[in-house]
Amino acid sequence: MKNYDVVILGGGLAGLCLSIQLKKSRPNTNILVLEMRADEAAAAAHKVGESTVELATYYFREVLGLKDYLIEHQLPKEGLRYFLSPEHNDDLARRFEIGPFYSPKFPSHQLDRGLLENEMVRNTRGIGNECLLGSKVKDVSLNADDATHQVTYLQGEDEFVVSSRWVVDATGRGSFLKRKLKFQKEMDHDVNSVWFRVKDAVDINDWSDNTEWKNKVKPGFRRLATNHLMGTGYWVWIIPLVSGNTSIGIVADESCHSFKDINSYEKAMNWLKIYEPVAFEKLSDIGEDPLDFRVLKHFPHHTGKLYSSDRWAVTGEAGAFLDPFYSPGSDLIAINNTFINDLILRELNDEDIHIRSVVYEKTHLAILDNWLPVYQNQYPLMGNTQIMLIKIVWDWAIYWAVPALVYYNEGYINLIVLKQLFSAEDSYGRKLGNLNIKVQQLFIDWLPHDTEKFANQYFDIFEISLLKKLHEEIQTRYEVKELILKIEDNVKMLENAAAELFRLISNKANGTSLDMKVDPYSMELLNPEKSIEGGLEPDENARKDIRMMWLYDIKEEV
Repeated sequence: MKNYDVVILGGGLAGLCLSIQLKKSRPNTNILVLEMRADEAAAAAHKVGESTVELATYYFREVLGLKDYLIEHQLPKEGLRYFLSPEHNDDLARRFEIGPFYSPKFPSHQLDRGLLENEMVRNTRGIGNECLLGSKVKDVSLNADDATHQVTYLQGEDEFVVSSRWVVDATGRGSFLKRKLKFQKEMDHDVNSVWFRVKDAVDINDWSDNTEWKNKVKPGFRRLATNHLMGTGYWVWIIPLVSGNTSIGIVADESCHSFKDINSYEKAMNWLKIYEPVAFEKLSDIGEDPLDFRVLKHFPHHTGKLYSSDRWAVTGEAGAFLDPFYSPGSDLIAINNTFINDLILRELNDEDIHIRSVVYEKTHLAILDNWLPVYQNQYPLMGNTQIMLIKIVWDWAIYWAVPALVYYNEGYINLIVLKQLFSAEDSYGRKLGNLNIKVQQLFIDWLPHDTEKFANQYFDIFEISLLKKLHEEIQTRYEVKELILKIEDNVKMLENAAAELFRLISNKANGTSLDMKVDPYSMELLNPEKSIEGGLEPDENARKDIRMMWLYDIKEEV
């Protein structure tokens, strides 16, 4: 029987990333990766998850050392781009557009998952890890004492058994250990998705003959973005792939758009004809069948466990998955794997990891629970231009203010940082989580009162000073005390922005008095249970930022 330090069940993105991260961190670690796929992954039609954002990009490029590969063999990403005002779905140039004028300061990528995972198999083998394709995990026998675990797997009809100090489940939605140990957990977020890849380079800049609109950004800039066509209860992604093909996806809330209306290619195209007719027309002009068509019904799922001092863990979709909006999937893999990497290294060096395993698990579950309100019950807002503009800015501000900054500074594996920011009841991490819940609820409460329509406008979110500042600072290196103080400052800035937002929403908009009794600087919304402790004085910087997004002040005739 062969013996390993770590056996990773699953050789998809999460498992391969972890194998490389572990080997780079501790070169003498003996690692086996077992992957069910027998052959190389197909280019342009393997797995969804092509878009990355700052945290995951840093993980791929710097932590895993894939920077040169990504630059040479994958596409650059020119930010996230949103097309709102679905009432103008017959004319892309008339829609309210959100997107950067210039390349973001920090690079990110559009990933062909098939090409990437094939490269990562070669990479992990090249640095000395065993990676066996065509291997189906049959059973895992976990030992709580100091004895090694046993993993039984099949290759064809042949059965093998290996022992290992650690076992990590990266089996994706198969969730081997979650099912075996019964720590499944539902997530209250009923959203479905379908996607397909087309054999053509789709450039949405060609979707209009409006010369002024086409020339608003430099050639190719819109094509290389992660594009979102948005309407009430749904969004459609358009993502370019390095192969020259394009990924198209529909993500929709079941309460607004039934899964049975989009769960085949023909149905999905008919649905696009109704809700995104320009996309339907341009995709129909390609004239070829799609390379693939995939579906996921009620894709969000939670988990009751992630890490154990009994030397096992779960990562990637074997644990939890939230929502693809804002592309957080690879971010969560990066955080997940970084926790696991630290636990394994410490345990293999004979350190007691019980306290860390508990703290890391509570922190990760808190991250998931604090991230969920960004999506939960928010899909009906996607057809509202004013609300979605402010929501997008707010959501990105929170992401850059805490999660990205903490990760870049290795704060997630620093117990002092975790204690100061997330453990105490009055910690700034918890305060921000509570503030975010209230602001997300504010967006929901606002919706019935906001009926204004907007068109013919372009908005670059980096014109907002708060957002630009947070984005520019995410790669700044801080000492531990400085990092904690910086995050406290960031949370205070977000509190001021929220206070100004509450104040504006409580005033009249579109001639309708909003039914919200708001004390703007104690932010007491509707009832005492929603109040935020402690009043805030007016902040001129926050007022200026929110006013820039307040479209009622700059509305053009529709």
